[in-house]
Amino acid sequence: MDLTELRSKIDAIDEQLQTLLNERARLARHTGISKHQDGHTVDYYRPEREAEVLRGALARNRGPLPDEVIVRVFREIMSACLAQQEPLKVAYLGPEGTFTQAAVLKHFGHSVRALSLGTVDEVFQEVESGSADFGVVAIENSSEGTIINTLDRFLASSVHICGEVELRIHHHLMGKMESLQGIVRICSHSQALGQCRLWLNEHLPDVERVAVASNAEGARRARDEKGTAAIAGETAADVYGLNVLARDIEDHEDNTTRFLVLGRKVLASSGADRTTLLMAVDDAEAPGALHRLLEPLAQHGISMSRIESRPSRRRKWTYVFFVDIEGHADDPHVHAALQAVKQRTSLFRVLGSYPRAVL
Repeated sequence: MDLTELRSKIDAIDEQLQTLLNERARLARHTGISKHQDGHTVDYYRPEREAEVLRGALARNRGPLPDEVIVRVFREIMSACLAQQEPLKVAYLGPEGTFTQAAVLKHFGHSVRALSLGTVDEVFQEVESGSADFGVVAIENSSEGTIINTLDRFLASSVHICGEVELRIHHHLMGKMESLQGIVRICSHSQALGQCRLWLNEHLPDVERVAVASNAEGARRARDEKGTAAIAGETAADVYGLNVLARDIEDHEDNTTRFLVLGRKVLASSGADRTTLLMAVDDAEAPGALHRLLEPLAQHGISMSRIESRPSRRRKWTYVFFVDIEGHADDPHVHAALQAVKQRTSLFRVLGSYPRAVL
């Protein structure tokens, strides 16, 4: 085929795609209206259904488009269809340009109203009060571990975990200066400073490192303060008008941060889920206490992917445990195991059963 014929075929396919996209949007709108006459998007948004759609798209993919592109395209289609009546309101740790904002867009698509907030506590509060439909908070990094402030907030919160997002993190050094020689201090979130520790020790060992509330806050200071550089994602360089002085300075090439999606509802099973538990025992210091607590999981063949202990804040030297397990709390074998675990605890909560991250 010559170029003219190829373009004609592409145009014909584009026309079919547009027709089908509009038909999908009409069906999605009808589904929402038929279930909820008041039109509140959050009432009929189903994360477990979206996860099923994405997994189906991946199963059908035969290329040449890579899986990452297929997931991104379908996510945006669902985001646009969902937002026809009103966009979802999603709170995140701002300001604009943070990796948490990138996680919001990766999970919900660009047809949402992203609410930039100053602290993780505010994100929890906005979701609890109903001012935001969902929230997104970082929970752990593959090289620096758990983000303690997020974990502790669950102790006093009524929110549920509704999803998770895994985001590959690339850190760049940026500032108004033209070279590394002009840097007096580096401002960034403590996690970013930790994830780039080896690079900084090698290239800028004598430069002051200042931990701030977010990478975007560091970028703002780099814009406004002479001699200040920041570590952040490339979006921050664009937003704050900074020069990228060094790229990909993270110490580990697979540096990834996991984010949690916060909401107010308990989700149904998607078929490939994770469950997060909060629990405590009164005799945690007794020999074998933790073994007895977790024993039912092994007896029912349930994999545990993560466990963290934190001060209970009820009395000194007492602790609670956060545990991630594979499966949904309503799966028969998981349900049986959790009932057995509950009998051995003084505190037991299912923080959420939610679809595992899709790419």
